[in-house]
Amino acid sequence: MSLSRISVTGIRNLQPVTLTPSPRINILYGDNGSGKTSLLEAIHLLGMARSFRSTRLNPVISHEQSSCTVFGQAELGKEQSSALGISRDRSGEVRIRINGQTVRSAAELAEALPLQLINPDSFRLLEGAPKLRRQFLDWGVFHVEPRFLQAWQRLQQALRQRNSWLRHGTLDAASQAAWSRELSAASDEIDGYRRAYIQALKPVFERTLASLLDLEGFRLSYYRGWDKRSLAEVLATSIERDRAMGHTQAGPQRADLRLRIANHNAAETLSRGQQKLVVCALRIAQGHLVSEAKRGQCIYLVDDLPSELDDQHRLALCRLLEQLNCQVFITCVDSDVLKEGWRDDTPVSMFHVEHGAIAQVHGPSGVKA
Repeated sequence: MSLSRISVTGIRNLQPVTLTPSPRINILYGDNGSGKTSLLEAIHLLGMARSFRSTRLNPVISHEQSSCTVFGQAELGKEQSSALGISRDRSGEVRIRINGQTVRSAAELAEALPLQLINPDSFRLLEGAPKLRRQFLDWGVFHVEPRFLQAWQRLQQALRQRNSWLRHGTLDAASQAAWSRELSAASDEIDGYRRAYIQALKPVFERTLASLLDLEGFRLSYYRGWDKRSLAEVLATSIERDRAMGHTQAGPQRADLRLRIANHNAAETLSRGQQKLVVCALRIAQGHLVSEAKRGQCIYLVDDLPSELDDQHRLALCRLLEQLNCQVFITCVDSDVLKEGWRDDTPVSMFHVEHGAIAQVHGPSGVKA
């Protein structure tokens, strides 16, 4: 999968623009604040219906605009394509269209356009709260296991009902038992999908990481959110504590990925550059699994690739991205930093970004010129 055309209007400081990117490597360079990251943000909005830079929408929309719009033509292979569009206004209204049809769920957009983001905030995947690692895990499971979304929706409904009862005591005994059974069943199903995914991800991640770093004793493990007992037993024995807290404390909503070196948290041991490479290895490994699931290749958004990396590791990362055979958008300040390192037959396009205007400097394979 790749975007053959991107049109952006009303995003931050970007001037209205239509681009025809390379199906492989696209390098956007220019001064800080010129609008490079805003283009990545626009593509992220097209695939996820939200920004990666702000939880609020208003900062994303240009000051003089009442709404923002992003359109993309996605090439799916075998002469198939899909037209994707999203528009959001300051009131919060979202309009999503796929092939001319209005859709209500952002999940349909995410399925149609799988995106992986690597940016300066990627360190939070290691350093941040378990919620971030669950989101990373569930993004991968969502794209390789078609039954996951329905099970996840069942889990959310059961959790809402049980938590409401814990806080307000509004359910009778029969309803309490029914929702606890539903919560346990959905939790076991999700745990099974996550375990199968981690089993597939680990060897791919380990190979990918080994090509970037030599980290002896590095381990990736999965904690499902409760102990070795059945969740039904855990819920029954912890009910008084749950009522005191006002929410369910055990279950897949407490799951986590644990990344350790020997017995130490990796985030506390690794340098910034090493952390970046670990996160890159995780996201590249996810991209491989999505491709193997035959549901389309990921599009990678890599903001400020050269930062925190020396020449050797920058080159190694570029080679891994190249080997994915997918579309990649990379930002940097100095175009010379990323001119080398690509194979002669890899299509590379370069775009100069200045004061919100984007101009194509070289078409595919023109990076060597």
